[in-house]
Amino acid sequence: MRFKRFFEPRLDEPLPLWMIFSVIFAALYATHFTLLSVPYYWDEAGYYIPAAWDFFRTGSLIPVTTLTNAHPPLPSIYLALWWKSSGFLPEVTREAVLMVASFGLLAVWLLAMRVVGVPAVAFWTVLLTGLYPIFFAQSSLAHADIFAAACTLWGLVYALPNSDRKPWAAALWFSAAALCKETAIAIPLTLAVVSLVEAVRAQSPIRRRLLLETAWLSSCVLPLAAWYAWHYSKTGFLFGNPAFLRYNAQANLSPVRFLAAFGHRILHLTAHMNMFVPVLMTIAALLLAPRPDAEGHDRASIGRSVGYRILFLVLVNAALFSVLGGALLTRYLLPMYPLILLVAVTSFYRRIPYWHAVAVFCAAAFLVGLFVNPPYGFAPEDNLAYAHVVRLHLAGIAQLEHRYPGATVLSAWPMTDELTRPELGYVKQPLDVARIEDFTSAQIGIAAQEPNKYSAALVFSTKYDPPSPLLSLGAKSEALDEQFFGLHHDMRPETIARVLGGTLVWKRDDNGMWIALIRFNRQIEARLENSHVPGH
Repeated sequence: MRFKRFFEPRLDEPLPLWMIFSVIFAALYATHFTLLSVPYYWDEAGYYIPAAWDFFRTGSLIPVTTLTNAHPPLPSIYLALWWKSSGFLPEVTREAVLMVASFGLLAVWLLAMRVVGVPAVAFWTVLLTGLYPIFFAQSSLAHADIFAAACTLWGLVYALPNSDRKPWAAALWFSAAALCKETAIAIPLTLAVVSLVEAVRAQSPIRRRLLLETAWLSSCVLPLAAWYAWHYSKTGFLFGNPAFLRYNAQANLSPVRFLAAFGHRILHLTAHMNMFVPVLMTIAALLLAPRPDAEGHDRASIGRSVGYRILFLVLVNAALFSVLGGALLTRYLLPMYPLILLVAVTSFYRRIPYWHAVAVFCAAAFLVGLFVNPPYGFAPEDNLAYAHVVRLHLAGIAQLEHRYPGATVLSAWPMTDELTRPELGYVKQPLDVARIEDFTSAQIGIAAQEPNKYSAALVFSTKYDPPSPLLSLGAKSEALDEQFFGLHHDMRPETIARVLGGTLVWKRDDNGMWIALIRFNRQIEARLENSHVPGH
C-alpha cells in the first residue's frame, strides 16, 4: 500500500519532493544540454578538477598535481564516485553538478513553503533562482560553491523558519556545506549568534530551546576543524599553501580595500546581472499596502524573525567576502541569491495585484542577462559568456595544433594548464609552454626580453573588458580595482605581435572576448644572421 501511494499521491496533498526534484532536474538538464560537453573552465581547470582527478587516481584527499589550498574534500569525493561509475568525462561531471544544483533548488522550494507556505511563491522563487544568470551558470560548473550552496540551503530549511526548527538536522547539512567549502561555516555561526542573542532576551523554556539551537549550530565547526587538523598533519599548512593564504586573506585586511570590496558586494547582491529588476520591484512593492486574500485576511509574509535572519546573513556574507577571496567572485555569494529572491517574490505576492506579471518580467530580465553581457567588466562565469570563452580557447588550440605542431607556446593561465593537462579536455598530448602572468604591457615586456624561449604565442583576453562601458564607478574606483582586485587591461593582439616581433596569423572575436595566434620566425632570423658571419 505504501509503495502504491508513493507513485500515486492524493491530489489534495502537496506534491512529493521526489516529483518536484524530477521536474527541476529535467528542466536544468534540458536547458544545460548544449553545455554538457564543454571542457573545464577557469578555476575548474585550475584546482577543482585536478584535485578530484588526483583523488580519483590515487585516493589522496590532498592534491598532488596542483598546489593544495586546504579546500575541504567533499566535492572531490562526490565527483570521483561519479567518474568511477560513469567514466571520466566532462559530460559526467556536468550531469553530477546538475544533480547537486537541482537538489539545492529543491531546498529553495521547501524553504519557501516552510517560510511562506504558498506554492505559487515557492514556484516563482525556484524559477527565478534557477534562471538567475549566476546560479544558472554555476549549476553545471564543478566549483565547490555550488556544492556548498546546495547543502547550505538545506541547512536553512531546518534552521530559518519561525516554527518547527530542527537544529540537529540543520547542523548536519551545515557541516556538509563546510566540508564542501570552508567559508560556508559563516552561515551557521551567524545563525548561532542570532539565536544566542535571542536566548539572552528570552524567558525559560524558550531560552533553553534557543541555547540548544545555538549549541547545535556552533557544532558545525567541529568537522571543519578536524579536516584542518588532518590537513596540517599531512602538509604542515593549516589553511593551504602560504601564497594562497596571502592572496585570499592576509593581503586583504586594509580598511580601504574592505570598504571598496563591500561596495562591490552590495552591488553584486542587489544589481549585478539584472538583479536590480526584482530589487527595485521589491522596493516599489513595499510602498504599497498589503492586499487581503479571498477571505479578507492579509496574505502570508515572511515573519519578522526570519526577515532579520535573512538580513543578517546577507550582510555578514557581504562583509565576509569583502575580506576573504582575492578576486571578487560572485559565486561566493551563491546561497544569498535565493534568499533575496524569496523576499522579492513574497513582497510581490503580498502587495502587487498582478504579481505574476511582475515575476514574469523579472524572469525575462534574467533570461536577457544570461545571453547579453552587462555594460561593464565582469567575470564570464557569471553568465553564459564562459562557454564562449571555452569555445574560443578550443578554436585557438585547434589552430595552433594544425599550423604549428611541436611549437613552444607563449601563453598565460588558464591556457597554460589547458595546453599541458590533457585531462582538462583541450588537448590529447601535452604541449611545451612558456608562461607569463597575463597580457599586460609589463608581462609582454618581460616576454620580449627572452624571445628564444617560445616559437608561437596563443594570446587571449583574460577579462571581459567592454571597449566603451556605459556604467562605470569612475577613475578612482578603477584605480582601487587595479590596486586591490587584480584589474588589468590586456594589450590588443596586434600590439602584442608588434612588441614581440611576431606575425599575427589568426584571430577570433566572440561576445566581447578574443583570442589570437602569433608566429615567430626565429629559425629564419637565425639563419639570416649566420649567413653574415665571416666563414659562412
